[in-house]
Amino acid sequence: MNLRDLVYRLYARRVEGRLDHAQVPKHIGVILDGNRRWAKASGGTAAQGHQAGADKISELLGWCAETDVEVVTLWLLSTDNFDRPEEELKPLLGIIENTVRNLAADGRWRVHHVGTLDLLPDHTQRVLKEAEQATADVKGILVNVAVGYGGRQEIADAVRSLLLEHAEKGTSFEELAEIVDVEHISEHLYTRGQPDPDLVIRTSGEQRLSGFMLWQSAHSEYYFCEVFWPAFRKVDFLRALRDYAARHRRYGA
Repeated sequence: MNLRDLVYRLYARRVEGRLDHAQVPKHIGVILDGNRRWAKASGGTAAQGHQAGADKISELLGWCAETDVEVVTLWLLSTDNFDRPEEELKPLLGIIENTVRNLAADGRWRVHHVGTLDLLPDHTQRVLKEAEQATADVKGILVNVAVGYGGRQEIADAVRSLLLEHAEKGTSFEELAEIVDVEHISEHLYTRGQPDPDLVIRTSGEQRLSGFMLWQSAHSEYYFCEVFWPAFRKVDFLRALRDYAARHRRYGA
């Protein structure tokens, strides 16, 4: 261990020691951004960057388990990513499939897919469904894997599901217009039954949501980190939690 590593570990331990676990967010959303730029900076390929980003996920979940986080949502593939060249998209989907299999095989996480399955290849759909079924009874952290996910698409799907549900009940449009409210739509989101994210972390220095959990993040706190996702460290994670704990959440009051 060199001096730099020693100093880093001591600093991380100091930050963690001062962390109030009572103030830790219960649900964290993470926009895993910067894989390709990290790869370019290190002379690697886009696929190598995506693989390095995938390898970082197990570390993140371990840190979350240590700090009593209960739900983690990982944005792995957006609906916009389908516009990428086939030579990049195909390896990326393979990396995502392997990542989801590994999460399910770990035995500590309950895997849940959020996104539009119909947009994904059949083999990717099978991997997601099998992982969800295999981990349904796991008591550990609920890990939402956002694959083929877009915030606007989620809201559109929720409204469509709501309309179909009431059509089957024979509810007229006029009757539905009288009763529909925020909770009705929330009950049809991909994350229905889950708490909304308390904290959303985005790496790579970009300061925008890009459509991530548009409905659920109405009251979330945001933390933007300069480091690319594959280089995200435990101390970066702890700083995000420390920053969150220092904020006073007023919810409009």
